[in-house]
Amino acid sequence: MNISENIKKFKDDLPDDVTLIAVSKTKTVDDLLEAYEAGHRQFGENKIQEMTDKWEKLPKDIEWHMVGHVQRNKVKYMAPYVSLIHTVDSLKLLKEIHKEADKNGHCIDCLLQIKIAEEDSKYGISAEKAKEILDSEEFKKLDHVKVKGLMGMATFTDDEAQVKKEFEHLKSVFDDFKEQYSNMNILSMGMSGDYKIALDCGSNMLRIGSDIFGERD
Repeated sequence: MNISENIKKFKDDLPDDVTLIAVSKTKTVDDLLEAYEAGHRQFGENKIQEMTDKWEKLPKDIEWHMVGHVQRNKVKYMAPYVSLIHTVDSLKLLKEIHKEADKNGHCIDCLLQIKIAEEDSKYGISAEKAKEILDSEEFKKLDHVKVKGLMGMATFTDDEAQVKKEFEHLKSVFDDFKEQYSNMNILSMGMSGDYKIALDCGSNMLRIGSDIFGERD
């Protein structure tokens, strides 16, 4: 199948309340245009410079999602256009996003990345740390950022029971946060290898790369 057929298949198969982010890192502008011409508008990148280069070349009605680890000194490059930052893992980063959003005269939506995987290489914070951030007086002063939900990445493993356990844990944290904090409505979990489990566990935003664009170069 080609990119546009893959997009169509996902759109036909997914429930209406689930948002599909086409993760286009390392893919060419032509690849993204093929998905765009198939009607897709939400794209995810994991490097700010690569995303900015693509943003400059592609139609301006695309929603850009930052799905990779964010260095504070690079926030300024994406602040003019980014739609949602999935990988916020500190109050310091939220403050930087707030500062750059303020300079650009708008508000930037974010997700807090909760560490659910056992791998040390995965980023994220504990649910307790996330609560600490949201309850802090410093956070409450940041009127140019909005935390819209949570994001998590499961352990990279063939053990589906473990993946399910991690996603179920994140869903329970999300349900708890939803009751306590306004604006919490996005649960971003599930990628090409595990999105079916994520959907079963209550994800409403998927980050799909290889199942749309093919394997990365």
